[in-house]
Amino acid sequence: MQPSKTLSIDAMGGDDAPRIVIDGVAEFLAARPSMSVLLHGNETLLRPMMAGRADLQSRATIVHAEGKITSDMKPSQALRRGKGSSMWNAVEAVKDGRAGACVSAGNTGALMAISMLVLRKMDGVHRPARTAVWPTLRGRTAVLDVGANVEADAEQLVTFAIMGEAFARATLGLPRPSVGLLNIGSEEMKGHEEVREAHELLRASAIDIDYRGFVEGDDISAGVVDVVVTDGFTGNVALKTGEGVARMLASHMREAFTESLMSKAGAVLAMNGLKRLKSLMDPSNVNGGVLLGLGGISVKSHGGADARGFARACEMAADLAASDFQGEIAANLARIGTGGVAAE
Repeated sequence: MQPSKTLSIDAMGGDDAPRIVIDGVAEFLAARPSMSVLLHGNETLLRPMMAGRADLQSRATIVHAEGKITSDMKPSQALRRGKGSSMWNAVEAVKDGRAGACVSAGNTGALMAISMLVLRKMDGVHRPARTAVWPTLRGRTAVLDVGANVEADAEQLVTFAIMGEAFARATLGLPRPSVGLLNIGSEEMKGHEEVREAHELLRASAIDIDYRGFVEGDDISAGVVDVVVTDGFTGNVALKTGEGVARMLASHMREAFTESLMSKAGAVLAMNGLKRLKSLMDPSNVNGGVLLGLGGISVKSHGGADARGFARACEMAADLAASDFQGEIAANLARIGTGGVAAE
């Protein structure tokens, strides 16, 4: 198996694992005939689920693991007791070079902690950042950090910009992604000191990115830029708010189109448009969060994702494994000195 053509899967992580994971992997393999997977988990449970599925039987290898990380396990517990679990082994396969990336729908905090311990940080990265892909009016936008760090200083925000830009090129198919810094206004004097300092560093540095300056909260969904950079506290609040608004709109739309015979008739007439809107708002279509800045690729699927959603997370991991995004990050990090700016 080629590492870049192999994914390492935590088959026991997620709300409905391993069934959803196996179904998602089967969908992924059907769409990517050149890929193979390592399935880490209880072989007694996994083997029957693979029966009669040609893609799984020919391109999925079960790596038995007795233990698993539970959803209520604290990160510190996962580090102490998780060695040998399906999640730990999935991450370790990336470190050992047996796979190009790992995917898990399990405990978020545990995956972050294990990934940081096993894969370590890239040179020049003080703190990794968790990334989310956001549906917008123009397509999709990468937002980071969305929860790995409560705070971030100016130099860390610059690092996030470098990592986010390389991530967007690898996963969104953009040759030169545009980058914006999230702020409470577009004016130069707005925002706290760290944001303003990061803005100056990005404008003055020799790093090769298309930096567009400050963006505001409503610019995220508008798709004004391809990458939005912020600290983890703000990013997580924005992410959860966006998800909540999407659920609220979906609920109101269901009520509006089912409250009377007339509205039901209108729903039938508008069916094609409604299906497109549902697809745009469906979290399964943008599933997969990446912890950027590590020495290997670790992708977090939503714990409650369906099979299609898990397949999308696998596709993101495969795209990253096939790209040179980590080399691009390293090259731009090398251009910034210890003070955060390289000479022009």
